[in-house]
Amino acid sequence: MLETSEMMSAGSPKHGATIMPSSALLWRLKVLLFLLWGFICCKIGVDSVIRMNADLRDLFLYEVFLYYNPMLLVTMMVWLWGINLWVFSQSPANYAKIFDLDHTHLTHSDMWKCATWMTIIVPTSMTAYLYLYSHGEVSLAASQPVLLYTAVFMVLIFPFDIFYLSSRYFFLKTLWRIILPLQPITFADFFIADILTSMSKVLSDLERSVCRMVHRQVATIAWFEADSVCGSHSVAIPLVLVLPYICRFFQCIRQYKDTKEKTCLFNALKYSTAVPVVFLSALKYHVFPESWVSFYRPMWLFSSVVNSLYSFYWDVKQDWDLSVFSKIFKFKAPTICSNLLYGHQWVYYWAIGSNLILRCTWTYKLSAHLRHNYLTVFTITALEIFRRFQWIFFRVENEWNKMAMKQGLQASMSELPTEEDKLLGSTNHNV
Repeated sequence: MLETSEMMSAGSPKHGATIMPSSALLWRLKVLLFLLWGFICCKIGVDSVIRMNADLRDLFLYEVFLYYNPMLLVTMMVWLWGINLWVFSQSPANYAKIFDLDHTHLTHSDMWKCATWMTIIVPTSMTAYLYLYSHGEVSLAASQPVLLYTAVFMVLIFPFDIFYLSSRYFFLKTLWRIILPLQPITFADFFIADILTSMSKVLSDLERSVCRMVHRQVATIAWFEADSVCGSHSVAIPLVLVLPYICRFFQCIRQYKDTKEKTCLFNALKYSTAVPVVFLSALKYHVFPESWVSFYRPMWLFSSVVNSLYSFYWDVKQDWDLSVFSKIFKFKAPTICSNLLYGHQWVYYWAIGSNLILRCTWTYKLSAHLRHNYLTVFTITALEIFRRFQWIFFRVENEWNKMAMKQGLQASMSELPTEEDKLLGSTNHNV
């Protein structure tokens, strides 16, 4: 009997292992369900669009784009930020120390979990919107983006210790510090502010979406927005587009006040070059067409070129401090490429070349008068988010190199003999 019980107890783990699915099998099942859900959403969405009135289809799709484009791009940014964190975790760069994060900070796995839920919820809401409207349930369709935006806002401000409370608090506190830079600027402050400059079109579309919801223009004939409160003539559009650049400008002024470094003023000048790009473009809706073509459009083109080239130069020289083109840019640390943290040297050439191209296309998207080309604008905004995703790697690497060099300098300084050591050494020598 004892032998039998021992054999049964010894065999029970094996038996349990056979009935319990492996983690790899569960992962494959989740991926399969995710793809099946995506296929169902696409099928329902396409069928709903085909069912609509052909005359109003383009206007309706533009409105759908307006409400869900911001959330889709934010979801993309969360996915890419998770990749950034994963690469940082594999490299010598201690990103938690760079951003001054505590032990409860989000890891790449946490970010991917958030991104997965966002990838499920946002397209589901969009599919429900398309389906309900195409089947005549206009009021229910109009409630879908309202519910989505309300849910996102409530999750952000939820005061209880769920949904990563400490990380949400850190993010909201940083946003407040960005809006009112009345205190010394930390690395996280200007890092997130730089990301917000890449999300300026997302913020502008968020403002227009909320404006339509407040004025009850969702899923209504107010698609003809030229005469509506939230339309192309709204002054809020260029103001929101330029807001991240203004915040970053004042951050640079605050940094100059604290450090007296002239590079802060040149950085502030860089952000100020975005202001004429935005406002000269917005003038198309407030001046005669002849004036726009003959006078304002050339000025807009010139300011766009200045902003793109200045921003590209600053990315490579100051934010990344690369020495790939040291003869042209005269970098401070010409040997930095011998200590690459990410990949081979060709990666840096790719980053520099793609950064130049995407800087120029980003100026196209910043222009308020081009917003109706919504598919082109969506693509360019997604490319700008990808450019920022690349920029993050090298910006964090550069900051870590600076911290490592500073720590090494402090260590070497601490090893230098003090005046007392010198005096004692000379005394012993005389003795």
